[in-house]
Amino acid sequence: MYASPPVLRTELFATYPSSLQTGDEHSTWSLAQPGKHIFKSFLEGPSFDKNGVLWCVDIVNGRLLNIDKSGVFSVAVEYDGWPNGLKIREDGLVFIADYKHGIMTHEPGSGIVKPLLERAGAERFKGVNDLFFARNGDLYFTDQGLTGLQDPTGRLFRMTPSGRIDCILDAVPSPNGLVMNLDEDAVLLAVTRANAIWRVPFAGYGAAKVGNFIQLSGGIGPDGLALDSEGGLWVAHAGLGSVWGFNAIGEPQSRVKVPAGLLTTNLVFACDGTTDLYVIESSTATIHRVNASVSGKAMASHS
Repeated sequence: MYASPPVLRTELFATYPSSLQTGDEHSTWSLAQPGKHIFKSFLEGPSFDKNGVLWCVDIVNGRLLNIDKSGVFSVAVEYDGWPNGLKIREDGLVFIADYKHGIMTHEPGSGIVKPLLERAGAERFKGVNDLFFARNGDLYFTDQGLTGLQDPTGRLFRMTPSGRIDCILDAVPSPNGLVMNLDEDAVLLAVTRANAIWRVPFAGYGAAKVGNFIQLSGGIGPDGLALDSEGGLWVAHAGLGSVWGFNAIGEPQSRVKVPAGLLTTNLVFACDGTTDLYVIESSTATIHRVNASVSGKAMASHS
């Protein structure tokens, strides 16, 4: 349908030390994952704070990690949980999508992770995955669990600053990463097991005319998403060892190839106005950097 986009090559930025990869590859989380992967660690959820420190999570080891500008890892906090996604609010508070517990928070330097939202009403979550802050303070998050084409009951939620919880969608086959478009009148949602990106536009305060924005093929499917300053969407395609760069109307502009493995699970733009894009490859516990030739849309943590 489209010509093959130019390929951008990455450089290695950081490697998670093997001494820190001490998780049990036979943990309940690991055994629940499809395929025959053995994980002693699993990096996800990259986000920059205002000081330029890169945060991410290690699901298997229940850790929030910091990576400094030279690529050195340190453990910010370790707790009994399965942190999957991470975003930072404008006041610096860290929010975690924890597959085991729900939405959690961490105040940097406290050494403590606290539960914020363990249920939607009386119902427990299937397994929350990723989250995104809108400019008005609304928190959007996905509830993926083990949903897929065999069980298309994954959900997209919104929590307002007042604490109200809205279920926006409840019939999604594996909702994963999410961002909002530049105007913040629609959510772009990675639907991993449909190998697609859905556009979720809003009419009033609910979703209307939800549709396919981008249809991918091959690999496992889209995982993490990032928006650039021009409204383009960058998609970590797990199972293909690649990140796709699309313009604001969904035309492919770039393909980022990561040489270290196929589990390209998440990505984040630099917070300093440069055009660096950081990509996580989870099977090798590495983070790679590439010049994307466009800066990222400012996140809540950078305002």
